[in-house]
Amino acid sequence: MLSGLVTALRTLTVIPVPGKECDSFSHSLFWFPVVGLLLGLMVASIGFFSSLTGWNELSAALVLLGGIVLSRGMHADGLADLADGFWGGRTREAILRIMKDPNVGSFGAIALSAMMLLKWIALFKLVSLGAFEFIAAGVLLARQVQVLLASSLPYARKEGGTAQAFVSGAGALHIVVTALLTLLFLIPLLHADLYALVTVVAAALVGALLTGGLSWRKIGGVTGDVLGAGSEVTELFVWIAAALYSAFRA
Repeated sequence: MLSGLVTALRTLTVIPVPGKECDSFSHSLFWFPVVGLLLGLMVASIGFFSSLTGWNELSAALVLLGGIVLSRGMHADGLADLADGFWGGRTREAILRIMKDPNVGSFGAIALSAMMLLKWIALFKLVSLGAFEFIAAGVLLARQVQVLLASSLPYARKEGGTAQAFVSGAGALHIVVTALLTLLFLIPLLHADLYALVTVVAAALVGALLTGGLSWRKIGGVTGDVLGAGSEVTELFVWIAAALYSAFRA
C-alpha cells in the first residue's frame, strides 16, 4: 500500500524517498491529496517564515519559487507545452506533436509569464493578509484536480506516453476516495469555515472544468502536460478566489 505513496512522492516532488514503487501507477493517485497537503504546508511555511521579515513582495516570490522547485517545475512545463500545442497546432495530431517538443515557443512563454505574474499578485495579497492556510489549500486542491482529470478523461496519445500509466486504470473510485481525503484535510486547514471551503472548492472545480473541457475539445483526452497545466490553473484560481474572500472577510 505504501508503494503508492512512494510513487506519488517521486512523481510530484523532488523529495528523495526509499522504497519500491507500486506495480500499477494509477494506485498512486489515491495518495495525491496526501502529497498535496505535504507540499502545501511546505510552501505555506516558506511564506509564513519569510513574511516575518516584513517584505511581503519577496515572501510571495519565495512561495512561488518554492512551489516550482519542490515540484521540479514539472507542472509549469506542462502549462507551457499545453499553450504551445493548443494555440500553435490546428489539428489534433499537430497539437500532440507540438506538446511533445521540449522547446518552449511563444505561446508557452506568454502563458508561463502570465501565470507567474498572476500567481505572484494573488500570493502577495494572501501573504499580506496572513492567509497562509489558503496557500496550502491551493496546492492541495491542485493535486486533487490532477486525479479528477486523470480519472474522468481518456489518455489522448494512441502511441502511449509518460502519464498513460497513471490514467489507465483510474476511475470513479479514485475520484471519490481522493475527494473525501481532500475534504478531510481542508476542513481543519480552513478552520471549519464553510464559506471558505465552498469558495476554494468551487474555484478548483472551475479550473478543472476549464482545463478538462478545453483538452477534450482540442485532443479528446488528457496527457501529462494537461495534468500539469490543470494543476497550475487550479492553484491560480484557488489563490485568486481565496485572496478575494480573505480581503472581503477582513
